[in-house]
Amino acid sequence: MISDEILVEPVDELGQRLRAGEFTVRELTEAYLDRLERIGPELNAVVTVTDERALEAADRLDEELEAGEDRGPLHGIPYGVKDLVATEDAPTTWGAEPYREQAFDEDAAVVRRLDEAGGVLIGKLAMVELAGGFGYDSANATFSGPGRNPWDVEAWAGGSSSGSASAVAAGLVGFAIGTETWGSLNTPAAFSGIRAVRPTYDLVSRDGVMALSWTMDKVGPMCRTVDGCQRVLEAIAEPRSEDRPGRGPPKGVPGAPRADGRGDDFAIAVPEGAGEGEQEGVRENFERTLETLAEFATVERVSLPDLPYAEMAGTIIDAEAAAAFETLVESGEIHDLDDEVHQLGSYRASTVLAKDYVNANRVRTKAQRQLDDLLADYDALVSPAREAVANPIEESIAEFFGQFETPPVNAAANVAGLPGVTIPNGFGERGLPTAVEFVGRAWVDPTLLAVACEYERRTDRVDYAALVEALEGQ
Repeated sequence: MISDEILVEPVDELGQRLRAGEFTVRELTEAYLDRLERIGPELNAVVTVTDERALEAADRLDEELEAGEDRGPLHGIPYGVKDLVATEDAPTTWGAEPYREQAFDEDAAVVRRLDEAGGVLIGKLAMVELAGGFGYDSANATFSGPGRNPWDVEAWAGGSSSGSASAVAAGLVGFAIGTETWGSLNTPAAFSGIRAVRPTYDLVSRDGVMALSWTMDKVGPMCRTVDGCQRVLEAIAEPRSEDRPGRGPPKGVPGAPRADGRGDDFAIAVPEGAGEGEQEGVRENFERTLETLAEFATVERVSLPDLPYAEMAGTIIDAEAAAAFETLVESGEIHDLDDEVHQLGSYRASTVLAKDYVNANRVRTKAQRQLDDLLADYDALVSPAREAVANPIEESIAEFFGQFETPPVNAAANVAGLPGVTIPNGFGERGLPTAVEFVGRAWVDPTLLAVACEYERRTDRVDYAALVEALEGQ
């Protein structure tokens, strides 16, 4: 029997155990399925368990290993996807009541890529309805119930990839796929104490993934280590597919880590104001992060270009979401959503003027140029991932986080399509995780991951095994 403590091991360690014959893919899959079905409902983390598909895949992958066929580091590793990623054999609900029975006749591109890499899909994971596109102020903004934080079930797991984050932290899956338009990988990863990667815009195909904002949506991995995220990203990235020949780094932008040959001598920027207006525990942990970074990098304070990042992001998302869900709004089914703020937000979004959308995109182009100029001299920019730890589930999201400040790094990175890595850096108020976010130039995801890996190597590993034990007692 596979212990729950093994289920919270990183992707590479699980793979090593499989290849050493400690257990089979089927045994590992059955152990994850059991935990997903036992603990998933307690955290409101799972919508659909794909057990039949999972066990069929597990048996096939066992046969391949026995025959000496190894698909790579994800061979035999069970995973889950945020329930806006289409699968042919299970509903894809988008977390919203009007789409509860929605079905598609083929898998999303990211699922097909993971199948090819040997991953075992075991479940569709909970999310905030419609990925929170029209704004929401409650952790209850989903028919599956508020995403509960594994570290404290009375705290929020974060949105909109809530189920993906809590499932990874609690050992319900080997890894998960989430999405981000403006913070939906970063926030739940920070609150739940895991790692997440937001790839450069268009590095990972969005085919078969719910569209919230066509020019801002990104698909990325959520894991218990940065190495795990890198393994998954390598499997799902499609930098230059035949149908989209424009993908990939432009001339002059390196696509591999340390292209300048400087080894571990990284250059890291810190935006002015970072570590000043956040919750006390976040500030203290960020200062310790800077001390660790100084051990292997040059760390300098910089000023972000003075641009309205949040206003840009809000205008673009509103306009594109209004177009994406026009039929839902006009049909009146928008009132079947669980969050009233979300319902009303759909009408606000529909009033965005074309000239405002155009102007937001004009300023976005300026932001992309200026941020690229700033980041050209650095391997990464680092900032607190969120200004505070997770809010209590019953508390207003806006009121709780309105007490604190942090530089607009996440808004800037998302509107500009820049890659980011979120990684835990300690615990703060109420014993909940805090985190930092590393951001880099477009298309230099490997270098950004190298920075995050080196930081992770020098810091204490999150004790997910202790979390498993604590969850059993809650």
